[in-house]
Amino acid sequence: MSRKRERVRAARSCCGTGRAAFDESEEKGAALAKAFREKGATAVYVRVDLSDFLDLPVDLPHGLPANLPAIASEIVPQAGVQPGDLIITKRHWGAFSGTELEDHLRKVGVKTVVIGGIATNVGVETTARNAAGLGFAVVTVEDACTDRDAAVHHTSFEKIFPRLGRVRKTAEVIEALG
Repeated sequence: MSRKRERVRAARSCCGTGRAAFDESEEKGAALAKAFREKGATAVYVRVDLSDFLDLPVDLPHGLPANLPAIASEIVPQAGVQPGDLIITKRHWGAFSGTELEDHLRKVGVKTVVIGGIATNVGVETTARNAAGLGFAVVTVEDACTDRDAAVHHTSFEKIFPRLGRVRKTAEVIEALG
């Protein structure tokens, strides 16, 4: 199996309500990053270091398989990472805890974060909650997110994200950028 196919398969095995949902969120995320770059903003990508993921004492363990290949922690090429993009490596659910993300955003004067990704009710929701708690305005992009469980994805967008900030579609965010 090619390295590219293995990477995509590894990512899909962890996340997504199916191939179509994963592909759509990936495509929408790449479109958002491109639009932000075109406006002179930094696109931020977050990867999970699955080999060093925090294994805390909890009642319901994360369920990640042991000994995942390193490729499972890489950002897939279809995400569209470009030179100059900021890559954040997280070791737990959210993109802020234990990373340099907040410092970077504050240094460049960011007031609003636009969030998409996988998995909706874990990484995306934790990041949105942390961002709001840190005083950032939050826009969560519904069609740029996906989850293993469609029901929890919908619950996050119906009950959680509207309380943390604004919920928009990719086209609406790109249009608002002007």
